[in-house]
Amino acid sequence: MKQKGTVKKLALAGVLCAVAVAGSLLSFPVLGSKCAPVQHMVNVICAVFLGPWYGVAVAFVASLLRNLMAMGSLMAFPGSMIGALVCGVVFWKTKNLPATLAGEVLGTGVLGGLCAYPIATMFMGVDAAAVAFYAYIIPFLISTVAGSILAGLLVFALQKSGAINTMRATLES
Repeated sequence: MKQKGTVKKLALAGVLCAVAVAGSLLSFPVLGSKCAPVQHMVNVICAVFLGPWYGVAVAFVASLLRNLMAMGSLMAFPGSMIGALVCGVVFWKTKNLPATLAGEVLGTGVLGGLCAYPIATMFMGVDAAAVAFYAYIIPFLISTVAGSILAGLLVFALQKSGAINTMRATLES
């Protein structure tokens, strides 16, 4: 029975990865970053249904695919993966949706934004003197707040309808 649940979780992770990649078509540039709010929505959905480790894996694979298809930048990795980890751990420990949304915003917007700076200077040729270490925080915050609002609305609607419990039970069986 455990194997069946794992296959279902992998299938859902694959679907969410595809949603994140396709959703990156709905991106917009802000300063030096390409904001893709659907990725942040996917991070929260992964946190709620799959847990932090699946969330990080989905964020990594979606970022990799977006970069391979020239639909993203290296900035996709720190923001999405750190955000997925933080919101996944917060949901795992608290089962609280508002705290999970705040974890996504903190993880992506602040921690991911700070981690983007060394990546930009080392791998993207950004002049360290030309950009402050906190330069990626604002664009990351804009993107993650938009995605977190989308995720909050979706998960809240699923909770209200009772569908979230059915979906969780299906994943576990």
